[in-house]
Amino acid sequence: MLTMLAKQQLETVLKKALGEGGDFAEVFLERKSTNAITCEDNRIEKVVSGIELGAGIRVIVGDNTAYGYTNDLSEQGLIEVAEVVAKAAKGTQQDVTIELKKVQSPVTSTVKQYPEDVSIDEKVRLVEAANRAARNIDDRVKQVAVGYGDVVQDIWVANSLGTYVEDRRVRTRFVVNVVAAHEGLIQTGYEAVGGHVGFELFQEVSVEELARQAANRALLMLKAKPAPAGKMVVVMAGEAGGTMIHEACGHGLEADLVQKQLSVYAGKIGQKVASELVTVVDDATLPGKYGSLTFDDEGNPGQKTVLIENGILKDYMYDYLTAKKEGRASTGNGRRESYRDRPIPRMTNTFIAPGQSDPEDIIRSVEKGFFVKKMGGGQVNTTNGDFVFDVTEGYLIENGTVTEPVRGATLTGNGPEVLQMIDMVGNDHGFAIGTCGKDGQGVPVSDAQPTIRIPNLTVGGLLE
Repeated sequence: MLTMLAKQQLETVLKKALGEGGDFAEVFLERKSTNAITCEDNRIEKVVSGIELGAGIRVIVGDNTAYGYTNDLSEQGLIEVAEVVAKAAKGTQQDVTIELKKVQSPVTSTVKQYPEDVSIDEKVRLVEAANRAARNIDDRVKQVAVGYGDVVQDIWVANSLGTYVEDRRVRTRFVVNVVAAHEGLIQTGYEAVGGHVGFELFQEVSVEELARQAANRALLMLKAKPAPAGKMVVVMAGEAGGTMIHEACGHGLEADLVQKQLSVYAGKIGQKVASELVTVVDDATLPGKYGSLTFDDEGNPGQKTVLIENGILKDYMYDYLTAKKEGRASTGNGRRESYRDRPIPRMTNTFIAPGQSDPEDIIRSVEKGFFVKKMGGGQVNTTNGDFVFDVTEGYLIENGTVTEPVRGATLTGNGPEVLQMIDMVGNDHGFAIGTCGKDGQGVPVSDAQPTIRIPNLTVGGLLE
């Protein structure tokens, strides 16, 4: 990594930012290189590459924050922004001394092949191979969209507490979306893979197989009958991903929403909020996962935070500002989309921890119910925990056996109530990747869960 400014120059900028009496100042520098390739309508539609450079400067006085950013990364350019931000967050002027000390990375990079060392032609070949694989499955496959993306992000964070960190983040992803149609019925299949990894991802993942999985899911749903509606036993597979825990629980455990009383979990530390079988963790230290971080965007080391332990609410996810309000340390969850954005509490890799039950035993325990193999998108009200989620691949369970596929199902319920109801937790684990949106910012995350059984959940479908 190339250092953009010497530590002495950053110290000068920080002093200027505190010149009008701020309590805390921070400089966030970013250099981001991106590549994106998309294939639609059986041809390469876009090949986009770019480099983004910039810096954000933040000053905090009490509970108030002033933030500014610039593309001028000279010392003078940053000083000019620092002066503007300092005046916007005016406090009591005081002399300050800042001595930056570099924080050593707690981990060593495991990236084996940087995406920048791979030609665009090779990346295009991967995309075209996935497109062919999906289209060759069946004539009923009508549309295929394939996307490849990689990001190499270098960051530098310096603040008035003396923290100085440098970090490089490398993420690679690949997505396939398939539309199948027959006799007026249209169904979709989606698969995505990615991580905090380089191009070596494709030594472990076959893009052709990924495309075939997406196509086969769309085709399967074409022959599926409409899902039944009503309250029933629902088993969610580990491979369904942790969409529900991310949306229906995770956002409600972010400290800014808690402090604003916009979370159903506000004021419940130490209380039972889930089944004793349920432990929920946010862990930025997992190797290679899409939401993993060596440092967060405030220079704090990525951490493992147990949020719910055996049903008891233990902690929330904090950034610097929300932690400061409670006189405690950050949990390393301060994240931002880019240098243009101020950091806020965000999830990293959030999941329900594996339990003790065999997934097959969980299915065998259900006489009549609904099996969720793959989740889609959804919505949640963090204030009360109510949610609605789409199911992209679901099946009936009859006499302890997964039987025929059904389509058009939704899951409707209340997050805290569902967590309390879970009565079996599998010993498996399945991760999914995504971009989490909040306050207009998107950041890479992953979520996971084992196979779980919910004895009474509303499934939306066709009333019988």
